[in-house]
This record gives sequence, C-alpha cells and structure tokens, in this order.
Amino acid sequence: MRLPDLEAWAIFAAVVEHRSFSAAADAIGLSKATVSKAITRLEAQLNQSLFHRTSRRLALTEAGKPLADHAARILAEARAAEEAARDAASAPAGRIRLAAPMSFGNTNIAPLIADFLVLHPGIEIELHLSDARVDIVAEGYDIALRIADLPDSSLRARRLCGISTHVVASPRYLADHGRPTHPNELGEHRLLGYANIVGPWRFRRSDGAEVSVRAQGPLTANSGDALVPAVLADLGIARLPGFIIGPYLDSGRVTEILTDWAPPATGLHLLTPPSRLRPARVEALIAWLVDRVRDPCAMVGQAKDAVA
Repeated sequence: MRLPDLEAWAIFAAVVEHRSFSAAADAIGLSKATVSKAITRLEAQLNQSLFHRTSRRLALTEAGKPLADHAARILAEARAAEEAARDAASAPAGRIRLAAPMSFGNTNIAPLIADFLVLHPGIEIELHLSDARVDIVAEGYDIALRIADLPDSSLRARRLCGISTHVVASPRYLADHGRPTHPNELGEHRLLGYANIVGPWRFRRSDGAEVSVRAQGPLTANSGDALVPAVLADLGIARLPGFIIGPYLDSGRVTEILTDWAPPATGLHLLTPPSRLRPARVEALIAWLVDRVRDPCAMVGQAKDAVA
C-alpha cells in the first residue's frame, strides 16, 4: 500500500493559508523551490491542478478548493499530535486563537480570559471579537464561541447555555405608536435590525402558530449594542439578546412586548475544528470556559454598571 505524501499535503495547506509559494516557504522554513516541487508532486499524484498560477495571483482551482479543507485538517492534526506529546511532559504553553461575539466577548469572555492567563502564564491568547461568522478551519482558530442555531457541519460543537431573546421598545415609543399585540402588527412599526441575522423576524406561539415579519426601519447594525441607543431614543422596536438588553429591562428604560410569541430559541455554542487531537493548552481553555460560562444574562447583569 502506498502511503500518502503527508509532507506535500502539509505544504499545500501552508500555501493556501499564506496565499503564495514565497510566503508559505518563509513561514515553514523551506525554500520556495522545495514548496513548488511539493505542490507539483501532489498535483501529479492527484492528476489535477490545485492552483491557477499567474505572475500576480495565485488562486485555488475548483478541484483544489475542497481539498484545501482536507489539507488544513491534516496539518492541524499533525501539529496537535506533536504538541500533545510535548505537553504531556510540561505545563500547557503556547498560543491559542479564540473567536467570540463582540458584545458577549467584551462582557463575559474577556474577564474569564484574564483569570485563565493568571493561572497559566505559559499560554498566550489571541482573542478576536466580532459578530461576523468566522471560518474556524480556514482562518486557523482553535476555538470559536457562537450564538446561533448551528447548521450541520464537520465542526465539533458543544452547547454551553441558552440565550434568551426579547422584543423591546421604549415606553415613550409605545405610548406614541401603540403597543403591538401580534407579530403581524410589527409591519406598521419601525424595526431596528441586526445585520448578521439574515431573513425575517420569526415567532412561534405555544399553540404551534408561526409568523414571519420582514424587518424594516431607520437603523440596521452589525452589533446588538449599537441598537440600544436607538431604542432608548424612541426610534423603534428591536429584537435583542438578554445579555445586552437585560439591565435596561430591569431598570424599566425599555419594555418587552409580544411575550406570548417567542423568537426562535438559540444558544451559546463552543466550536472547535473537526480533529479530536487538541493541544493541552486548548483543552485547558475549553474546560475553563465550559465550567464558568453558565448564565450569560445573569453574569452581564452583574458586571455592567448601572444604566438607570
């Protein structure tokens, strides 16, 4: 049986990651000629081209695109195996790349990371905060926290907790424009939209009835926090997670509406690449987060300054 050319697959993954033969060669400490020969060798074994090459641009072919994910996994598993062997003889050390939602990351994750680093001085964490969905494998993240209903994928996922969602407006807005009692009435109101959720607002009642409403209004933002000032300024109705809007509900500055109709249930998930091999430092951070991320709404309510 012929063994796979694992070196060529790893070099292919490096070229995809760094988007050029030269950059990949510099990153992995090989000559450009060695990198080029490995790609040529792999293309010959597969009997297909992996890259379109021009003097100015390097791009994956249609055949190369699906193979890039396989190559990235091969490289990641090899690195994880080596690191696991080293970690077994020493304290966890090295860099972890972690992606988390912007608002949730600032209020809930950043404090936990600080505490974790105090206990693990040999570990470095690169924390990327954004509400945009990242490609964990392609962008090289070890862990991603995501608030969403997850589509089927090859990623490993663990649900940490539920996230409540509330449809809210200011008391003044409701006094001036009326209080909707059915989702269909939202079409007569100004709705403040969250750009990272594509499609209509969906609702479900306890008797199984379902309604969808298209969100239209004066503001759409890719951050839930950015919608709060507009709600407080009486500009419209928003649909926001409890960890953002909870303190304002508690203080009475906003009012929840349509309580008989629930937005789709969602949760906070911890995602990792498909490989079951993970360095000890990544396992340590996963265990830390799983143990401490319990009730995000309560945590944020305690952590935020008074908003009244």
